Amino acid sequence: MNVLRLLTVLLLSLAAATPSLAQDRRVPSSPAELRLSYAPIVQRVQPAVVNVFATKVVQNRNPLLDDPIFRRFFGVPGNQPEQMQRSLGSGVMVDPSGLVVTNVHVIEGADQVKVSLSDKREFEAEIVLKDPRSDLAVLRLKDTHEKFPTLDFDNSDELMVGDVVLAIGNPFGVGQTVTHGIISALARTQVGITDYQFFIQTDAPINPGNSGGALVDMNGKLAGINTAIFSRSGGSQGIGFAIPANMVRVVVASAKSGFKAVKRPWLGARLQAITPEIAETLGLKLPNGALVSSVVPGSPAAKAGLKVSDLIVGIDGQEIDDPNAFDFRFATRPIGGSAQIDVQRAGKALKLTIALETAPDSGRSEIVLTSRSPFQGARVANISPALADELHLDSDTEGVVVTDIAEDSTSANLGFQKGDIILAVNNQKIARTSDLEKATREPSRVWRITLMRSGQQINVTLSG
Repeated sequence: MNVLRLLTVLLLSLAAATPSLAQDRRVPSSPAELRLSYAPIVQRVQPAVVNVFATKVVQNRNPLLDDPIFRRFFGVPGNQPEQMQRSLGSGVMVDPSGLVVTNVHVIEGADQVKVSLSDKREFEAEIVLKDPRSDLAVLRLKDTHEKFPTLDFDNSDELMVGDVVLAIGNPFGVGQTVTHGIISALARTQVGITDYQFFIQTDAPINPGNSGGALVDMNGKLAGINTAIFSRSGGSQGIGFAIPANMVRVVVASAKSGFKAVKRPWLGARLQAITPEIAETLGLKLPNGALVSSVVPGSPAAKAGLKVSDLIVGIDGQEIDDPNAFDFRFATRPIGGSAQIDVQRAGKALKLTIALETAPDSGRSEIVLTSRSPFQGARVANISPALADELHLDSDTEGVVVTDIAEDSTSANLGFQKGDIILAVNNQKIARTSDLEKATREPSRVWRITLMRSGQQINVTLSG
């Protein structure tokens, strides 16, 4: 054994014996180190990564059935053929009892969900919680009486650009696959995938079917959940995005607590990005931070003393570059405590303590409209502070908001969208869901509808 090889063996032995040294980041010091394998990490984490199969029964509907003349003269066939739609993704076991985290878009609309383990066993699974705002869902394996291998959460705030990571999933349905790369960027906020724009970017090859799979660090911990790629061809081009583990941890904690929705702290203020022009007006060297544009009276922000035109530049010692960064940092704080916000006000630095509490959600009165009207198939609700926060609406918005649209329903075919605020129907003001239900109870030859979409008022006239 030559001196260089002996030195390498001694260094590796020392690293294995001293965990703190094993976690030090360093470049390979010899050709021998370049021949080292990721196999020990893969063997440890692979059993906790699963395949997720979702199936949905859809009616193979003939478009001629939508033609009233066709239906009048030829009648409507009784039974239409059904078709099975299948989607494929990946997931990660996060609790020994059989809790699996995956992406919402993997299981959205599924009538049946199955989970296949690395040992090829299959289990039916139930959906415990869906969080469209983060695109994360939690499943539970049915009829199980054993403990499953799991992955521990990493602290994604400690990741660094250049760290080596492994992506594990089931791309294109070929079977469990491991790829490797580095973290290309952190805190990507202009991706446009979910409400919380704060992604880990990696060049580890990620392909369709990897969604919901694990992004693992060199300690064998879950750094993130792979969720999307940027691609012109549909395949990996070296730009993949993962939801950071700190957000995954929050969603899983809500599922373990028995909640049907994720509990997150409510700020009670609207924030806007700092443009170069605004930065120049405020005398800032860099266009960084989140500018407060409004504050809800009686909210945690108001009680903490936050004011319009305050510039938020940090939270609990972490810098804030833009509103997306603040939203993510604030949303991952645990309910019940407090957060310290660094603020600049008229050139002076302030520290404000904000209570971490959920937004009031009483009086939502969510219903699905089933009567024959343009709103058939729409789920609507009264606007509460919690719903306004969820849908990014102004706190003083009044009316009834569309929270969901059933596929192939009348409301979907007419182009209504989630987030539409219904203000009036046939000249009747709509203030509550009961008003809308009453206004659509009786058929009408003409429907005159006033709604608000993305801050713009729209007037629509439809023939019944």
